[in-house]
Amino acid sequence: LNYHEFSHGILCVRKMAKLEVGDYPLPWAEVRPHAAYIKEHGITQLINIYHRLKDRTGDRLLWGDEIEYMVVKFDAERKVARLSLRSAEALAVLVHQEEELKHSGADIAEQVTWHPEYASYMLEATPMAPYGASLQDFLKVEPNMAARRKLVRAALHDDEALMSITNFPRLGCKDFTEPPVAPNPDGQVSQSQFLPDSIINVHPRFPTLTANIRRRRGSNVAINVPIYKDTHTPSPFLELLPRPTDAALPEHIYMDAMGFGMGCCCLQVTFQACSLSEARYLYDQLACITPIVLALSAGAPVFRGLLADVDCRWNVIAGSVDDRTPGERGRAPLADGERLIRKSRYDSIDSFLGGNPFFRDEYNDLPYEFDADICARLEANGLDTLLSRHFAHLFIRDPLVVYNNMLVQDDTVSSLHFENIQSTNWQTMRFKPPPPDSPIGWRVEFRPTEVQLTDFENAAYVVFVVLLTRAILSTHLNFYIPLSKVDINMQRAQQRDAVRQGRFFFRSDVCGCLPEVCHAEGHVHGAAEMTINEIINGKPGVFVGLIPLVRSYLADINPDLHTRFRIDRYLTLISKRAAGEIQTAAMWMRDFIAAHPDYKHDSVISDAVAFDLLSAARDISDGKVHCEALLGPPPCAPQPPCTP
Repeated sequence: LNYHEFSHGILCVRKMAKLEVGDYPLPWAEVRPHAAYIKEHGITQLINIYHRLKDRTGDRLLWGDEIEYMVVKFDAERKVARLSLRSAEALAVLVHQEEELKHSGADIAEQVTWHPEYASYMLEATPMAPYGASLQDFLKVEPNMAARRKLVRAALHDDEALMSITNFPRLGCKDFTEPPVAPNPDGQVSQSQFLPDSIINVHPRFPTLTANIRRRRGSNVAINVPIYKDTHTPSPFLELLPRPTDAALPEHIYMDAMGFGMGCCCLQVTFQACSLSEARYLYDQLACITPIVLALSAGAPVFRGLLADVDCRWNVIAGSVDDRTPGERGRAPLADGERLIRKSRYDSIDSFLGGNPFFRDEYNDLPYEFDADICARLEANGLDTLLSRHFAHLFIRDPLVVYNNMLVQDDTVSSLHFENIQSTNWQTMRFKPPPPDSPIGWRVEFRPTEVQLTDFENAAYVVFVVLLTRAILSTHLNFYIPLSKVDINMQRAQQRDAVRQGRFFFRSDVCGCLPEVCHAEGHVHGAAEMTINEIINGKPGVFVGLIPLVRSYLADINPDLHTRFRIDRYLTLISKRAAGEIQTAAMWMRDFIAAHPDYKHDSVISDAVAFDLLSAARDISDGKVHCEALLGPPPCAPQPPCTP
């Protein structure tokens, strides 16, 4: 089983990857009349899947990662770094290489699958096959990530580098691409005053998605990130834009296109559960962890060449695909058929799925919108209320990309219309029903993590989250807190230096609490405010800590010395980062910028500063430099076991 098919669904991947002659995506004006049809048949497809597979059990633990990368071109003579718009060309080489390796007998653990991404400077890579339940599979993650960097060299020029950075610091500045292309605010797609349409992948899905979001919204998206006020930053900070607009707020960095969000990179992990109920349980428990991992992985302190007062991409990407009309955003009277919608379609989850003894209705304390007719139809077909409302909430959104020749589907064997809506609800967690007629089971996707500079760090986050799922399932952990508190945590997680300065709501009594006790009258669920260090490493007498929980799980399994040493290195990185002993990528970047001789402490990141920052990041990523501030001291070799 190919990992990308495991993660996204076999039929969905094959349908969307390659278009037939005559296939084309419809513009928004032609999509709109088909929206109700697509939703109706999408729900029919979901009901068919549910009826066939609701009682499916016994699926193996399978999991894997997806990492998005940028291709950056370095001009050492001019001291400038640019985004290289050659990903399509590079992808063709990599796909050919992938096929050769597949038939060469090479170790599957070192084989990689490459995929297009939103931007024409981006590539996505996954392992060729998902990992399994063995502890040995945890040791394959980092080598597979290293293989990606090794394999990509054949597709890149000598002055290009594959970089796992969350955001290109000068995205949207003058001449930030290679070749340089000027933006066209009067163009057909993004109409951005900062980003040219040439940064969008040429596959018709991506420019259509961009244009249809703008057309449905009725204007360009409007993203405003608070500026970091350094000693020489003008106050008030007011940008002189090429085209002034009321959408740009004072004291903020303004961005106006989908590319500012979808042009960022991230790390995602998908897990297969053994059953529907286990998938629901994992979805809920991991949702409570998403803000914590977002803060721990912070890697985006710079936007459009300006130092921001946030460390993460999340609100930027949420704003970049916000297709809500003025009425749906509460900015104008509602038109016929509209409803007020609180969030962008890219945001934190709005409801827990429940279905386990620990869940209480009061945890779903957020007001969230759902289509009452769809909900009633799902309930009439056997889905319980919580699951029905979850999908009915997703289906308040309209389809955005519809292909002319794919409207009519056989709903008994296709999930294309369901996935059309499901896959364009980009939330912190994604609940994934099995595709029709496939070996793939019920899955959940963990989506908040910002990509890290090194394979070691990325592997550490993947291993930590996967091991946490094992601890959750084996010891029946209960992380539930009111979802409104999780939403508060999501905003706190993005604040500057949230790891060391922030406080987050988290449950203290996560284990040893029987369901009948949790539901007892007057029982306090223990949503205390804690630091990231206390949540990850524990606080005596208050909370045991996530790392100690994972280590306790490992102690019960008793892995061999080599495996224990390798995994402990990953857990130690997470532990030390939570404790503030080593930096997040965002804080490392801030310190690097502040110490640069060309930085004027005015919040402006010049070409020279960006070049040196990216050069340093490249050398760290490639292993040429070991940065102790970011990674801690170099590891020592494991000691051999004692022999009698």
